[in-house]
Amino acid sequence: MVAPGQTTDQSLVTHGTFFYVAHQEGLIANNSIHAGTRCKMSGAADMDNDASVGFRIVSADDIDDLGVSEVINRIRTRIGDTPVYLSLDIDVIDPAGTPEAGGWTTREVKRIIRGLSGLNFVGADIVEVSPAYDQGDITGIAAADLVHDFISLFTS
Repeated sequence: MVAPGQTTDQSLVTHGTFFYVAHQEGLIANNSIHAGTRCKMSGAADMDNDASVGFRIVSADDIDDLGVSEVINRIRTRIGDTPVYLSLDIDVIDPAGTPEAGGWTTREVKRIIRGLSGLNFVGADIVEVSPAYDQGDITGIAAADLVHDFISLFTS
């Protein structure tokens, strides 16, 4: 029982912490890479959890300095020949209906996905698509097109 004003470990779990929690529970290998991340940080310590468990980050801004080819290279190098589950948060695309400006274009995401051909994919998903908030079905159309690219990955 939790008294009013007290918190539990579960109160620290958010939509942005599931990889960290999965790693802590031994559910994922230490070869995770998070690409296209962007969010407001409260300080440098916000990245400490990812660094402490060995996650690699390619931020959304990195694509400007590195280019799409180097983003692909970093992902492929990190993953190697291990089984890959690709989870794409549609919010990586700017704008995808989130308050976080500065995301990648659909074209950049499609190029990155196509550049991952030949990896050992075991599954994939696209998350954060919300038709109720999708003005003009723009996000849904982008997601459907990306699913087509996912299917192409599995058949190549």
